[in-house]
Amino acid sequence: MPQVRAERFIRLDPETVFAFSQTTGEFRLKWDPFISAQGFLGGATAAGKGVQTRTRSRLGLVMVSEYVSYAPPRNVGMTMVSGPRFFQNFGGGWRFTADDGGTRAVWKYTFSCRPALLRPAMERIGSLLLGHEIERRIEAFARACEDPQLVAEFRALPAPPSSPQP
Repeated sequence: MPQVRAERFIRLDPETVFAFSQTTGEFRLKWDPFISAQGFLGGATAAGKGVQTRTRSRLGLVMVSEYVSYAPPRNVGMTMVSGPRFFQNFGGGWRFTADDGGTRAVWKYTFSCRPALLRPAMERIGSLLLGHEIERRIEAFARACEDPQLVAEFRALPAPPSSPQP
């Protein structure tokens, strides 16, 4: 399965960087160039293992994904439940580790495409497109984390509800 990866160094502590990455609603739209809408499903009000979200990309593609890991402030992992028909499967993981007084953010997406006959070509194209998108997305995230005005706005947000227990 193809995998795309991007990483950035951010001059904030892992706890803040992780929490910033998990923002939702209007604040999320201020830093995330990929999405146009995102929300929790099934009555969930916070991220956590087993929680599902529905995300609409700015291109109009919709994916329902489920948190398969949620370990603040270290990592979060998701897998596609349903989504664009050209994906046979899709998963992503975001990892945050302390590094030289800041945080090293490493994001990875793994996927496979269908139909099988077109898979090799689609996965080459998908690697290029997703590789570009993950770079664009993590770069916007890193810039937002280092924008004093956005960080102050983030810190003034109400604390999110506690994560549900698995």
